[in-house]
Order: sequence, then C-alpha cells, then structure tokens
Amino acid sequence: MKISSKDVVYSFSAQHKPAAKVGCGIKVDIETYDCFCNQLRSEKDSFDKLDWDRINPATGPIWVEGAQPGDVLKVTSHKIALSDYGTSIAGQDMGILGSMLSGTQTKIIPIREDGADFGNGRIFPLRKMIGVIGVAPKDSSINTGTPGRHGGNMDNTMVGEGANLYFNVETEGALFALGDVHAVMGDGEIGVSGLEIPATVTVSFELIKHANVEFPMLENEASWSVIASEPSVDQAVQSATETMYRFLKPQLDLTDHEIVILMSLVGNLQICQVVDPLKTVRFVVPKS
Repeated sequence: MKISSKDVVYSFSAQHKPAAKVGCGIKVDIETYDCFCNQLRSEKDSFDKLDWDRINPATGPIWVEGAQPGDVLKVTSHKIALSDYGTSIAGQDMGILGSMLSGTQTKIIPIREDGADFGNGRIFPLRKMIGVIGVAPKDSSINTGTPGRHGGNMDNTMVGEGANLYFNVETEGALFALGDVHAVMGDGEIGVSGLEIPATVTVSFELIKHANVEFPMLENEASWSVIASEPSVDQAVQSATETMYRFLKPQLDLTDHEIVILMSLVGNLQICQVVDPLKTVRFVVPKS
C-alpha cells in the first residue's frame, strides 16, 4: 500500500478524516514533502515568500485497524528512501545562533552514494531520520511543529531505519501520521533545520492491547529509550530520566539504589532538539 504526500495534515487531531485504513503487519509506503512543503527546492526560492501555514506537513492520518484507546501502537520504520537533494537554512533570529546572523540563506545539498555533498569536498555520512511522527491526542489538536506525549515534532535522530516507536493510542484508529524527514541532522537541530528532504518511508504497525507508555518510547537492536518533551530542557531531562527508572524497575532484580547506579553508569541522557515550542530529550539504556 502507498499513501501519497497529497494527503497531508498540519496537526495531530481526532477530527481529521483518515487518508487510509491499514491492518497490522502490512507494510505501507508513505510519501512525504520536506518540512517546507517543498517550497524551497532551489537557492533562488525566496525565503521571504515562504507560506508559514504550510510548514511541517505530515502525511496521513492513517487509521490503524483495531487500535483502541488503552492500547499501545508499535510503529516499525523499515526503510527511508530519500529524494536526490535536500534543503537547509539558517537565518536571523532562528535557532540558538540566530542573533549572530543577518538575513537568511538557503543551501541546497545533493545526496550522493557516499553521503550528503556539502560542497568543497565536504561529504557527510547520511543519518536518515523522521522528524515528525505520532498519533492523535484524545481531546485536543496539536500542530505538527510541536512535540509531546503523542509524539509529533520530536526531531530524534534515533528515529531511523530499524527503529520501533511506541505510542499510547488515545483515539479509535490511532490516526497516525509522519513527515519532516531529514537526510542528516545533528542532535539539537540548533539552526532550526536539518537537511530537509522529500522521502518515502516504509512502516508497519502492531498493537499491544491494554498497555501503557508514559512518553513515546523507542527500541532498536541495541537499546531502549524514553523520549520526553517539556517546556524546558531541565523538565524534559527529569521526565525522561524518571520514566526510564520506572520502566526498568519491574524488569531488574536490583534495589532502587542499584537501578540508579546502573542508569548513571550505562545510561545516556541526550538532547534531541532545543528549537521547538517544547524541548525534547531522550534517556537511552543499552539492552546489553
């Protein structure tokens, strides 16, 4: 099954009409625009004429058959196929260093077999990842540029090929959507954009009935992580760390003190992004 990028939303909401209905275990190819809705595909495209109402489009939503409130939706990212080139920007008053800039610059970066070609012989390894991914919240509409317990614009570089994401289902059908793919991005996304690029993402779904996760969780071959978004980095750090502690406690034959020691020795607290309305961090624990 394939879902076209023409089916986009700009919020996660139970009010959206599903673009498609999909059963568990079926692979779905989801086409996405870049975060600018493909408005900046040339260095001649004017940033000043950007339609800000078309930022962070997410393809969907997808109705997952059988999904009910009180379930957990497991989303597996199988493959991320990129377009031939991506776009990155920097500008005045944008991101952590925006006060140091005057005006804006759009940079087009081609995708080669060996990575992203920044120019002048600088080729960076690809780090394909999904910036916006999540489900509809129960009683509200959350714009696709904002992260939260529903997922959303978490900008987590670990959300790549082979990652499993876990979200609480809050509405019938879950109403899943994704977008904002990056070919490469550093943790923090300090300049507001990664290498923004149109893509096709292949995913599949599973349901864990009568389960719960406090915040979105990510599992890959090597680790488990909690992804927490809060108004400040300090609050996100606290939420991610406490949630991981509660996740580990029933699974380990250790005292409370030993769990904290373990987390301090082998756990990794990492920043996802610091430029969205809420800040996002992850606490990562290796499966080993």
